[in-house]
Amino acid sequence: MSAQLRDTASELAELLWREHTLYRERSGSVVIRGAHVERWISLSPPGGQDQVLIRAGRILDGGTTAPARSEAVASLTVGTSELAAVCRRLLAETAAGPAPRSERPRPTRARKAKAAKGAGKPVRKSRHTGLASWLIILALVGVVALFVRNLATAF
Repeated sequence: MSAQLRDTASELAELLWREHTLYRERSGSVVIRGAHVERWISLSPPGGQDQVLIRAGRILDGGTTAPARSEAVASLTVGTSELAAVCRRLLAETAAGPAPRSERPRPTRARKAKAAKGAGKPVRKSRHTGLASWLIILALVGVVALFVRNLATAF
């Protein structure tokens, strides 16, 4: 069944998109990715003889796949062109549906900069030298004073 499914998927991929990626998932289903159209189609055996479950969904900005938006069961005995028609209908339904939360428009640079200003570490209003810094400065002054004193006593 998986060999027949893969052959059918490769024929479908050629009919649907000129640029596509075809791969098999662990579950036994075959996925056709059309990255240039940001859509995917999955063909998997639903348990019935000579039937295939066709699912369609979107590819998100990061390259991950969104959950399937539409699905249908079709017979493998029909021709490849009929299966392609079912796939095109599912892809049209996928394109017509509302965009999921993850596909909302990204914030602009101005919004990102504004949000970044408010986030993170709070900015100090007054500048002052801390106790540790004063102790280090005093230690350095003491070492220099000892060095100068030793030089003065040597001559």
